[in-house]
Amino acid sequence: MTKVTLRHKPISKERLTLYLDFYPPIPHPDTGKLTRREFLGLYLFEKPKSQLDRHHNKETLALAENIRAQRQLDIQNLRFGFLSRIKQNTTLLDFYKKEVARRHGSNRQIWQSSLLYLQGFFSEGVKLYDLTVTACNEYKDFLLHANGRRSKRKVKISRNTALSYFNKFRAILKQAYKEDLLKTDLNAKISSIKAAETKREFLTQEELQALYSTDCPLPVLKRAALFSALTGLRFSDIKKLLWSEVQQSQAEGFYLRFTQQKTQGVEVLPISEQALLLLGDRGTPQDLVFADLAYSSQNNNLLRDWVKAAGITKHITFHCFRHTYATLQLSHGTDIHRLKAVRTP
Repeated sequence: MTKVTLRHKPISKERLTLYLDFYPPIPHPDTGKLTRREFLGLYLFEKPKSQLDRHHNKETLALAENIRAQRQLDIQNLRFGFLSRIKQNTTLLDFYKKEVARRHGSNRQIWQSSLLYLQGFFSEGVKLYDLTVTACNEYKDFLLHANGRRSKRKVKISRNTALSYFNKFRAILKQAYKEDLLKTDLNAKISSIKAAETKREFLTQEELQALYSTDCPLPVLKRAALFSALTGLRFSDIKKLLWSEVQQSQAEGFYLRFTQQKTQGVEVLPISEQALLLLGDRGTPQDLVFADLAYSSQNNNLLRDWVKAAGITKHITFHCFRHTYATLQLSHGTDIHRLKAVRTP
């Protein structure tokens, strides 16, 4: 087994630079070549002349010994990422931006918003490899006191928004550790933000009926929202729904067979005749059922205006339609399929 030994060699100004000696040599993760040394960027005074110099030597030796012990554990577990300059030079913001680019739809917009707050706290040059538990907890505190960016008024973001943004940061830490870009599993060492209790709005049968009877400036948005209320589907799953996923059998009638975007689980969901009518005319198997449906601030405003035009004063978002489905299903004696059939707006 490779043994790690702390050694030193003379450099300028009567100093000794510290390095680790690996014997037998270990493979370098960037080049694949065998290597025996890792210079630590630490030095000792060869002839300490003051108490301050002696204190420096003592503290530096203790730090170097801690690093040596950690390297011995890393090598025993065949983890050689500590030698990679590429990994050590990866910045937090660059890695975060790469992860944001992998997201899609409404989820990506939330990730992009969280990136703005990350950029407001961490500087561009901060390396993932250098992150500490202290820095992570300081970022958590920053989010809990941060002001919103959409209004000129200084209004703090909600606790649950801070929770959402911090959880995305923790997801980044978890992924970075998997890729050997972090020295330790920071995600496991920091706690999340406790969620605040919120009032979840939902629509009554009467309010749903009012929305059925009210025109919406964007018909596809109206169809999608009402379809969510009748099926409980998330916006992300409705947006990507294909006609090939709308199926029928003699025994079960019409149903959806689809893969949830959030969980990647395959679902089979029976749908009512009322929900089926909201789909409109069948297209080809690979056509989107709700073509041109998009998540945007403009469409959110159209949804708000439609709800207001129906005489509803509640603060309703698209997710409230999914919550409406669950609430009405659980309500004693309520059958959401009793709503009258509505043809495509």
